[in-house]
Amino acid sequence: MISVSELFISNAYAEGAAAPQGGGFLEFLPLIALLAVFYFLVLRPQQKRAKEHKVMMEALQKGDEVITIGGILGKVTKVGEENVGVEIADNVVVQVQKAAIQNVLPKGTIKSL
Repeated sequence: MISVSELFISNAYAEGAAAPQGGGFLEFLPLIALLAVFYFLVLRPQQKRAKEHKVMMEALQKGDEVITIGGILGKVTKVGEENVGVEIADNVVVQVQKAAIQNVLPKGTIKSL
């Protein structure tokens, strides 16, 4: 088994002595395993969440009840390219960037609160 010190510190050999020929692939195997774990535990789930959020933003329509990243609940009154009009109270409409919409709630959620 290769120790951590063998990965980063090479052995010193006397002049004229033959250095043992090790497998080059085995030295990089822990690094490759670390990269694979990083990909499957960090990058892949993040890409999946970003894709789901993009689909949710494209499906956003007038009348949907949403919650923003800041925690504001409201009903969508207008959908634009980059912005959404969200009614947070009677006759109070705020413009919010689509990226700031955290979640689309089931209809009737705001009335039940």
